[in-house]
Amino acid sequence: MTKLSIYFPKLQPLISLFFLIFIPFNVISQSVEAERTILLKLKQQLDNPPAIQSWNASSSPCSWTGINCTQGSVTAVSLRNMTIKVKIPPTICDLKNLNVLDLSYNYIPGEFPKLLYNCSKLQHLNLSMNYFVGPIPDDIERLSTLLYLDVSGNNFSGDIPPSIGRLPELRELHLDGNEFHNATFPEEIGNLSNLEHLAMAYNGFAPMKIPDRFSQLKRLKYLWMTETNLIGEIPEGIADLSSLEWLDLAENKLEGSIPSRLLMLKNLTNLYLFHNKLSGEIPRPVEALNLVEIDLGMNTLTGTIPEEFGKMQNLVFFSLFWNQLTGEVPVGLSQPPALKVFRIFNNNLSGILPPEFGIHSKLEAFEVSSNQFTGQLPENLCAGGVLLGVVAFSNNLSGQIPASLGNCSTLRTVQLQNNHFSGEIPPALWTTINLESLMLGNNLFSGELPSKLAWNLTRVEINNNKFSGQIPTGIGSWSNLTVFQASNNLLSGEIPKEITYLSKLITLLLDGNQLSGELPTNTVSWISLTTLDLSGNQLTGQIPASIGSLPDLLNLDLSDNQFYGKIPAKIGNLRLTSLNLSSNKLSGKIPDEFDNLAYENSFLNNSHLCADNRVLNLPDCSSTLHQPQKLSSKYLPLVLALAVVVTIVSVILTLFKFRDYREKKYLATWKLTTFQRLDFTEVNILPSLTDNNLIGSGGSGKVYKIGINGSGGFVAVKRIWNKQKLDHKLEKEFKAEVEILGSIRHANIVKLLCCISSENSNLLVYEYMENESLYMWLHGKKRRTSSGTEMNSVLDWPRRLQIAVGAAQGLCYMHHDCSPPIIHRDVKSSNILLDSEFKARIADFGLAKMQTRQGEPHTMSAVAGSFGYLAPEYAYTTKVNEKIDVYSFGVVLLELVTGREANRGNENTSLAEWAWQRYSEERPLVELFDLEINDPCYLDEMTTVCKLGLACTSTAPSSRPSMKEVLHLLQRCGPQEIFEVKKSGREVDVAPLLRSPTYISSYKEIKRGSEEDDGYLVYSV
Repeated sequence: MTKLSIYFPKLQPLISLFFLIFIPFNVISQSVEAERTILLKLKQQLDNPPAIQSWNASSSPCSWTGINCTQGSVTAVSLRNMTIKVKIPPTICDLKNLNVLDLSYNYIPGEFPKLLYNCSKLQHLNLSMNYFVGPIPDDIERLSTLLYLDVSGNNFSGDIPPSIGRLPELRELHLDGNEFHNATFPEEIGNLSNLEHLAMAYNGFAPMKIPDRFSQLKRLKYLWMTETNLIGEIPEGIADLSSLEWLDLAENKLEGSIPSRLLMLKNLTNLYLFHNKLSGEIPRPVEALNLVEIDLGMNTLTGTIPEEFGKMQNLVFFSLFWNQLTGEVPVGLSQPPALKVFRIFNNNLSGILPPEFGIHSKLEAFEVSSNQFTGQLPENLCAGGVLLGVVAFSNNLSGQIPASLGNCSTLRTVQLQNNHFSGEIPPALWTTINLESLMLGNNLFSGELPSKLAWNLTRVEINNNKFSGQIPTGIGSWSNLTVFQASNNLLSGEIPKEITYLSKLITLLLDGNQLSGELPTNTVSWISLTTLDLSGNQLTGQIPASIGSLPDLLNLDLSDNQFYGKIPAKIGNLRLTSLNLSSNKLSGKIPDEFDNLAYENSFLNNSHLCADNRVLNLPDCSSTLHQPQKLSSKYLPLVLALAVVVTIVSVILTLFKFRDYREKKYLATWKLTTFQRLDFTEVNILPSLTDNNLIGSGGSGKVYKIGINGSGGFVAVKRIWNKQKLDHKLEKEFKAEVEILGSIRHANIVKLLCCISSENSNLLVYEYMENESLYMWLHGKKRRTSSGTEMNSVLDWPRRLQIAVGAAQGLCYMHHDCSPPIIHRDVKSSNILLDSEFKARIADFGLAKMQTRQGEPHTMSAVAGSFGYLAPEYAYTTKVNEKIDVYSFGVVLLELVTGREANRGNENTSLAEWAWQRYSEERPLVELFDLEINDPCYLDEMTTVCKLGLACTSTAPSSRPSMKEVLHLLQRCGPQEIFEVKKSGREVDVAPLLRSPTYISSYKEIKRGSEEDDGYLVYSV
């Protein structure tokens, strides 16, 4: 008691209140000042990251970005994704009440920061997605207060120390995605009695069994050990984990049977055991009736499907594909009210498909292909109104297609090929609004082709059926079609000229029909066509010379028709891998390019063809062809002189007549908008837009190479134009390209110099890339660049890797450094341009979109992109994010490694599908590599890039790495001198889900760190 209170006893309550309020406030004020000083020092030691510029000496730390306080003291520091590139300074532990520290998604180097041992109250530590290296320290148990530890997505290596099992309070442990190659993990993890969440996925541990001691983790709810090189059997003790809700042991080498008690865990909701070597029968899930998702695909399970699965009221996702199951599908499996995805393809199942599928639940995917089912397709698959795909090919199904599928507006793919279906296609099915692929080959369908198709339909396969009648003139409206296979039907009449309007066609197969008449002559719109087969018809007339102008044509078969006349010389310019003009009535000399043994069977049964070199078994042209009469030499000078005079007079008159008009009217209609400092104007560009300067064309316009007078340099000019007025779609592409390229600057993104626009034409002027596109170098062999330089036969591996890194840097900038992020949507090798030093530039931003908010999926109005590069989710949803670019870039990586084109893995699959199929067969990756660059010195690098390409083309977007992760890994591959950054980063191994051969796949992936669950049901076509 103070002296004041003795003399003035009535003041005692006020004095006590003063001590209770003002003295603690003073202490807190001093604490805030000290912590502000500590944090400002920390900011300086971290090189002042831009994201924390709000930290200043005039405000309370509790209001700063990334800082949380409790009772006025700093208790949490979150510096997530703030581009920190320096080591953690010891200053951080001067915050005495710190219990949460999140440093994830940065570039922090060095070994595990032992200085954090001084943070005496630390409970939550997140170091994920950084550049940490070296081992987990043996004395890790000194962080004894930890409840949460996340070191995922780094480069930690070596054995995980047993001391990690001496963190008594630990609730969550994340070790996934590091470099514990051929290392071990300790059974002492089983001592963590409070552990609820254990993530060890994507680590190449030495082959190890699941420790028996793991059965002691009685509180464990989540166990994620995908692709950790597990061997042996699943221990029976795993069924003792009574709290277990999520078990993911996928992509390992587990064998033996599934423990019988595993499916008796009452709390189990998610079970993923796919892609192992499990055998035996599936245990009866008597108790595990709370299962939401179960995936046992890609094993060697036998026996029948237990009927108890039909009793699971919460079942959403059911997958048993690629096993050896027999018997019928239990009727009860059609009845769970929550069922959305049903996948049992590639088994030996038989019988009739339960007709109640779709009645009791809102099905989204129904995949039963490659079995032995008979009877009809269930009538009510789309009763719930959300069906996305029906995949039932390669069965013995019969009857007609249910009419209800034609009224299914959500439907995106129907694949019923290789069955015994008959009758006509429901008329409404052809025009179902969202349908993208219709694959009905090898059935008994009949009827005529429709005049209209669904606006977004890209793939129609009706080969080997009984379709009849003419190809409708309305085929010109099938504008998005990329694949049309109608071989071996009863189609008749002429091929309408409207078919040449289909500019996106890649494959056109009309062979084995009864088509007649002449071929349409204007085929120049087929700029993407790679395969044209019209053999086995009754076509006549001459072969159109315009076929020789198709830039991507690889396979041409016009055999067994009645074509006559000469073979157009332009066809010799094509880089054909197969050519068949046999059994026609052709005459004259074959193009010199085909006069070699590679085409010895291309001209059979054409009695009037000849060749000069007689390498082929054809007559000598000099003895068979009648030479045309030449103009008499005495008249030749007179004719030439007259022609010159007429030409000069015409030119002079034209120049005088239109000079004023061109200068005053024409040039005045053009508007120049600059984005860089220029040494030219529109006057230098417009007169040079001639065919002589044309170097390429695409779906949105023509591209010209134009010299700039005086500077000696060149620019590339893309002209987006239409005869009357700009198409709305092209106008949107033009505005997108101007908006994006006009506002961003990066060394690996093509530089937009200016745009020149008028009422009916838009010009985009870019820096000129001397070595054109990556596609030309990978797939355009024996060609010349527009500058006249002859291309080498191959790009060596170091240069390919350099190109990959450069392109990744451009995309990484777009995704992670632009605000808002930019999605390109059309990443492909032809849109990766190369300068004189083969440095890569990302080009063609006509389809690109800026996201409204970072992290949110972007809704696209229509499918964009190119066949072979399209991300799977495009087939089922218009809500996409930057992971669609990651998928496309993964295809580019596979192109670089394999030398194959994106749409040609083999004759039936895309490159990504082919690569995944080979990988699933566990064949050595070296078998995929381009033989022309298969140098033993680079095998490790090529293997890493190949795996990265597979990871990027994972079916589930959440399984794909980000472009930041892709770039980090690529930068670690090559020699140090190639790159400006040090060789450090996170290795992203192959994603856990093997691509579905049925073109529909789904998988649920939990993201690392503190990010939210990305949800389930990601589909592909």
